[in-house]
Amino acid sequence: MADYIYTMEIRLTPDQLKGVNLVQDVARAAGITLYLTGGAIRDIISGFTIRDLDFTVQGNPLKLQKDFERAGAKLAGHDEDVRTLFLVLPGNVRAEISMARTENYEKVGKPPVIAAASIQEDLRRRDFTVNAMALSLNEGSRGLLLDPFNGVADIEAKLLRILHNYSFVEDPSRLIRATRFAARFHWPMEERTQQRYDAAKENKYIEHISRGAIGHEIAQLAHEDDPLNVIRALEREDWLKVLHPHWSSAKVDTNGLALLMKTRQQLVDLGYTVDPSAAVMHFLTARLSDKDISDLRRQIPRKDLIEAWRDIEDHAKELAKRLTGKEAATPSRTWNLLSSARPEMVLFLAVTSRHQSVTQKIKNFLTKWRQVQQRIPLPEMTELLITPQLPEYPKIARDVFMLLLDGKLRSRTEILKYLKPLAPPPPPPPPPPRRGRGPKAAAGAAPAAPPPGKKGVVAKGKGKPAVAIAPPAVPPAAAKGSTAKPAAHAQPEQKTKPPKPAPQAKKHPPKPAAKQTKKAQPKQAKARKR
Repeated sequence: MADYIYTMEIRLTPDQLKGVNLVQDVARAAGITLYLTGGAIRDIISGFTIRDLDFTVQGNPLKLQKDFERAGAKLAGHDEDVRTLFLVLPGNVRAEISMARTENYEKVGKPPVIAAASIQEDLRRRDFTVNAMALSLNEGSRGLLLDPFNGVADIEAKLLRILHNYSFVEDPSRLIRATRFAARFHWPMEERTQQRYDAAKENKYIEHISRGAIGHEIAQLAHEDDPLNVIRALEREDWLKVLHPHWSSAKVDTNGLALLMKTRQQLVDLGYTVDPSAAVMHFLTARLSDKDISDLRRQIPRKDLIEAWRDIEDHAKELAKRLTGKEAATPSRTWNLLSSARPEMVLFLAVTSRHQSVTQKIKNFLTKWRQVQQRIPLPEMTELLITPQLPEYPKIARDVFMLLLDGKLRSRTEILKYLKPLAPPPPPPPPPPRRGRGPKAAAGAAPAAPPPGKKGVVAKGKGKPAVAIAPPAVPPAAAKGSTAKPAAHAQPEQKTKPPKPAPQAKKHPPKPAAKQTKKAQPKQAKARKR
């Protein structure tokens, strides 16, 4: 079970994964059983681009409309007959939430009788085995894959297989869908499926297709990775006339469509999430009349696609006008303007604009100016310790990029002059090593030898020998009875004090002094007796 959840998480984009969590939270709060179904599971397993998210709930999803809107989703349309909500989740992720149902076809060409059902019964009514799978998003069974018709095996074999012999009879739109899938995936139909397909085509079951199914197939063309290839495949099978009698590959702007898909891939490589569906429909119907285009739009069930398709030219003209005004007078202003614009408008304008200035600015935005941005951080920034660890780094980097775009920082001298006031202060020097004051440090210092002829005296408390300084000699002129004055530089005798002897000198007095003291004591005693 966990393997499919892991596969889903690594295959979905971050915005799609957030969308799955949003739908899951709303359904769980409402107590409704939820499954990820259909094309989303097929594309997750097969490795193809996941274009949208299909969910199935055991209940009525129309009751959850306000809950989804409060959670941040936008309503793009709904279908009362089959109880389906069309949503745009945050991050421009398209999603479809349907009720698990059964479809009983009483007569060919008549709409089916819809009834609520379990997820197992819902999978049995689907078109192909690769679409008849569901992944549980419920507590207790999260990650459980339901595959009653062995769709995983057909994905591995790259085959399209119907679920039963009456599949094309019950829903003729599956003939168009089979052609579209074969053109997109380059998968052939399984032998029995091909036989049923040919029989349904020969018996003209396509004449019984419903208007809602036609609108759904028209909308799906807008999201194809190679729409021109799909259009040509539908034209070969005569299905394009079913979607609209005046539609053909000759009505398609093939050059514009090819350039659109190339530019779209360039934006994707730069990290943009682009929805080119409105622009694709513009080029697919470029040579149809306004009336034919209006007819096509009325059949599409998703209102968001209709509005984007209708307004794309007006929005592009408005952006082009801003690009030729003061708002884009400098490269830095142009960069800010195009960065804040919708990627879809930049894409469409890059392909359709005939104004040389506008085209050049968009070209620089996609190529030349990106190379300037890749130079940051500059070597001078690293030299001055302006690194991403600084809180001010994003603003400094952006300001430097803007100045580089406008040519205001050309040389190393100009760059350093601008960056030095913004550099952080240098780190303080390391503290000096501490000197030891213990007995080991004192013992390690050897005492200095006293000069010859003089006895060294150790200074108290310092552990270093101190040399006794003799009092200065009195000059002859300073003898008793002399009137001569001492020299100016000579110090008075009474102010000169010899240093006190160290404790070691007191403990070990000279022996001659001790003998003299003992001899002097008897003489003093005799004198007293006399």
